Amino acid sequence: MAGDAQAVPGWTFLSNHTHVMVCLAGNADLTLRDIAQTVGITERAVHRIVSELEEAGALTRERAGRRNVYRIHAQLHLRHPLEAHCTIGEILKLLTKKPR
Repeated sequence: MAGDAQAVPGWTFLSNHTHVMVCLAGNADLTLRDIAQTVGITERAVHRIVSELEEAGALTRERAGRRNVYRIHAQLHLRHPLEAHCTIGEILKLLTKKPR
């Protein structure tokens, strides 16, 4: 996740919740500011998303000194019935796999 997100007109295939999880899968101690810049949303939006993901049991926020470290619960199944057969870990593995 290097560099700032480019403005994309219209819709994107993945949600901002997924974008935040992809960022954290690559680096569990990113700051909310770093995530916001990468995803292309505000820090406030990232904070809301992280709180929602934490409340849903998708991740845990832990203090490490002055920073937060996020632990993704990869074994958790997705919530929508169409995707419930997949786990968060399976989706993140797919999305973070480097092309050959």
